[in-house]
Amino acid sequence: MVEPLHDQVRTTMKNYFQHLNGYGASGLYQLVLSEVEPPLLETVMDYASGNQTRAAEILGISRSTLRKKLALYELDQ
Repeated sequence: MVEPLHDQVRTTMKNYFQHLNGYGASGLYQLVLSEVEPPLLETVMDYASGNQTRAAEILGISRSTLRKKLALYELDQ
């Protein structure tokens, strides 16, 4: 059985904090987004065969928001 995504995130975050070795953490929200969003967008775009309208629908965001995110992560090539 595959571990649910929320459990995988929890496990990964606990591991991240355990490996800080006394260093502080800041900007964690942006760090997580920058690690999670690109593969999410790539995978959905592949699933939607490059159709941005369909991908935006799958993601539950507007097409313009999707285009901005694709450009942000340089995935709009």
